[in-house]
Amino acid sequence: MEALFGSYGVEWLNLLVRWLHLITGIAWIGASFYFVWLDNSIRPPKPGSELAKKGVSGELWAVHGGGFYNPQKYLVAPGELPEDLHWFKWEAYATWLTGFAMLFIVYYFNASAMMIDKNVAELTSLQAVGVGIGTLLGGWLVYDTLCKTKLSENPAVLGTVLYVLIVGMAYVLTHTLSGRAAYIHVGAMIGTMMVGNVLFVIIPGQRKLVQAMEKGQSPDPIYGKRAKVRSVHNNYFTLPVLLIMISNHYAMTYTHAYSWLVLAAIMAAGVLIRHFFNLRHAGKVSIGFPAAGAALLVAVAVAIAPAPRKPAAAPVAAAATADEHGHEGAAPAAGAAGAADLASVQAVVTQRCVACHSANPTQPGFASAPGGVVLDTPEQTKQQAAKVFQRAVQNKDMPLANMTQMTDAERTLIGTWFEAGAN
Repeated sequence: MEALFGSYGVEWLNLLVRWLHLITGIAWIGASFYFVWLDNSIRPPKPGSELAKKGVSGELWAVHGGGFYNPQKYLVAPGELPEDLHWFKWEAYATWLTGFAMLFIVYYFNASAMMIDKNVAELTSLQAVGVGIGTLLGGWLVYDTLCKTKLSENPAVLGTVLYVLIVGMAYVLTHTLSGRAAYIHVGAMIGTMMVGNVLFVIIPGQRKLVQAMEKGQSPDPIYGKRAKVRSVHNNYFTLPVLLIMISNHYAMTYTHAYSWLVLAAIMAAGVLIRHFFNLRHAGKVSIGFPAAGAALLVAVAVAIAPAPRKPAAAPVAAAATADEHGHEGAAPAAGAAGAADLASVQAVVTQRCVACHSANPTQPGFASAPGGVVLDTPEQTKQQAAKVFQRAVQNKDMPLANMTQMTDAERTLIGTWFEAGAN
């Protein structure tokens, strides 16, 4: 039972909350996609028909799961309020709450390891957490203020301004937090904008429509229009947020020197592709949008591809020199080995990586080896050679935030060993 209150218990909490976050996120985003498709697919009733007289602005016939469905949309509201009215809100609230819980479990409880990169900025754990929470609150306040200005009268201009705002925050965060934490907080900021739209604009507007009907008054259509604008924003935010949710698996993006620009380009590609589907649902096919999105993704892939490594002269000697000049904890026996062999590499791995990547990690906050990669023995290191090379040499995102201070000479040693056949 004691293990349940330590790192092992936190890891189970991580698993369960992440699972719930995924489930609720699918429900919310699925509903968003469905209703945008529905809005773009419904057709107006014939003039003078019973539906038109009832105030129906459009309807749709669909078949799914062996049944026929006939959803109808009213221009403002039906003449009589139904007894059973479903509100789409809990999917959004639950997604944000579980996502915020994930921020605490993964990042805020272990800020020194997950949020701080001393090569980027010298922060305390409290400062890093403050930057994270401030990003969520500040992002929503600025976004909401912009949506209430005259910019809202021109969706294209407002969309451009919002994109610049998000990219600007990506630039600031990638120059303040570790790359991984910066990306996830850009996503959390956008997610906060999305749930803020639901909590402060969409649902209150819908409540005012219902309250007006309950009082026998004619509902003001402005509330529906405002809610629709924010709902469309949420629809375009979804693909960038989904990309960021999985970005921690792809260090090639957030470890790049221009990681903010990489994120900006990939987000733009997501928006272009989403726009294509929105137009297609409305009966307009414009292949230029997905083509531009695909071209952006290809351009990013080419631009951030690792450059071929130049063979280094006497890498082991370099490691030894680094040790002589006082670099903390340079690989023992590296200078004596005379070659980039497995024994020399294992000495580096043991000193720099095994605190986390072990059957029994000693690094606080880790109950098991990240990604299941265990490097306790030379045989295990050889088996994981490709991953070690990619993360320590190509991406340089491991060790995490370089907590154990792996030197460039040691990375060169690993690279030379791998390229020589990892024997």
